Amino acid sequence: MQVVCLQEEAFYALFDKVVQHLEHKRIDKPDKWIDGEEAMFHLKIKSTTTLQKLRDEGKIRFSQPQKKIIIYDRDSINEYIEKHARETF
Repeated sequence: MQVVCLQEEAFYALFDKVVQHLEHKRIDKPDKWIDGEEAMFHLKIKSTTTLQKLRDEGKIRFSQPQKKIIIYDRDSINEYIEKHARETF
């Protein structure tokens, strides 16, 4: 087993670099699964009933890992929006 000793300044500099690296990775790749509030934001709807209707009609993918937790597939929401896009003249 090796023990590495760092000065306090070097330790915190290394720690800051690791945090920056992780934040950069997270920003580049958004979560695949989002909660209902974020799904409604992307769909520009304000009603949970409308969100449920889209879910019930199979227009957007969702997962229900627990009884009261429903999460939505970000890609299926984007596909739904693209499917309803109209071309300009």
